[in-house]
Amino acid sequence: MAPVKNGRVIFNEIPSGYPDPNKTVIYDESEIIDPDTVPLNGGFIVKTLVISIDPYMRGRMRDPSVKSYSPPFPLGEPIANHAVGVVIRSENPSVKPDLTGLRILENKEGLPWSAYVGIAGMPGQTAYYAWKEYAAAKKGETVFVTAGAGPVGSAVIQIAKSEGLKVIASAGSEEKVAFLRSIGVDVAFNYKTTKTAEVLAKEGPIEIYWDNVGGESLEAALEYANKNARFLECGMISVYNTEPYPIKNLMNVVSKEIKLYGFLVFSLHEKYEEEFYREWPKRVASGEIKYTEDAKQGLKETGQAIYEVQKGLNKGKSVIVVSSE
Repeated sequence: MAPVKNGRVIFNEIPSGYPDPNKTVIYDESEIIDPDTVPLNGGFIVKTLVISIDPYMRGRMRDPSVKSYSPPFPLGEPIANHAVGVVIRSENPSVKPDLTGLRILENKEGLPWSAYVGIAGMPGQTAYYAWKEYAAAKKGETVFVTAGAGPVGSAVIQIAKSEGLKVIASAGSEEKVAFLRSIGVDVAFNYKTTKTAEVLAKEGPIEIYWDNVGGESLEAALEYANKNARFLECGMISVYNTEPYPIKNLMNVVSKEIKLYGFLVFSLHEKYEEEFYREWPKRVASGEIKYTEDAKQGLKETGQAIYEVQKGLNKGKSVIVVSSE
């Protein structure tokens, strides 16, 4: 195999506010490698096919002195995230490489590889694991899902509908609201043009709240929650790039005896991962679970994709297609 460019996306600048598509990360293709001869040091070389762009990546674009649940991206080094690739060369077969954090995908269902960084990957796992662990859902209850058109929210919605719940869901454009309706949402609305509190006052109270955005939506959910409601706190993208929103009715957690669950998907891997891969991809492949993707071609588009996800401009699960097989 002839020498090839080993393209990389470098973390170039810590953003203040929204990431700058042209400055926060930069595409670099100065590194040239020969896949046949590059030292593997007991490991293997992978050709990347598709990479996921996720909201949580903004939290890794920080100063190393700021502590969080995930490590910061080192300045001047390539950023990393969930991806699917194919092994094109490995070391001596008698050497067992470290596969921690990796999974060999059988893909018996024949899904597009991009699905495994979206609906059949970490976002799908997030919805599947946490719903099973915390929702305690009963047929006929009402759930409110924010960022419902996103990969996590749309998976939650479809799980909830399959279990007989009434679903209220919000999104940030009329196109996304139409998608919500297409996957069975009972009450879909654009939070930019309709007050969340007004919708919940009319359609609530709610027994389950799946939170992807925090801020005013969380405050409205607290106001219109039923007694003993379950709140699944998955993310708060409304405050990732701005000052925190001061929630004014947190006392409702006490007065309504709300169960508030914060969670990280990897904390539930051990309990649910094998079940997920056994059950979920076939539901996606059958068409029972629907999804949309926003695919960009080439690593050079990473900065723009990151920006669009933070601004809510992506239309479906954001992925970077690096190569076909």
